[in-house]
Amino acid sequence: MKISELKLLIIRSLDRDSDPAEASRKLEEAGVSYKFSEGFQDKILERLAASGNTVIREIESVRNLNNVFYRIALTGVAAIVILLISIFMVQGSLSVDSFLGLGTGYDESLLYLLTGN
Repeated sequence: MKISELKLLIIRSLDRDSDPAEASRKLEEAGVSYKFSEGFQDKILERLAASGNTVIREIESVRNLNNVFYRIALTGVAAIVILLISIFMVQGSLSVDSFLGLGTGYDESLLYLLTGN
């Protein structure tokens, strides 16, 4: 069977109105046979089942990572809120200086350390 005939046969097999038995008969007449070794079907089914398990395991691992991320994120947010509350209680207000732990006397020394003058 020539390559052009094979391509035409494949294209015709995609047509809904074509008869699959006719296409199979033409291939058999051309010398193409579909004989597989013993256990071929079992091997294919085992591989398909194994790949399905892999996908399920990947989905479960993503779910576990999401749960871990949410737990860590909630803990971090709670720590930040507790820090802000403690700063407010000690300093009496929430400002950038109080958040950074700077008092009024440290502004000039911090400026001197940063600029070197």
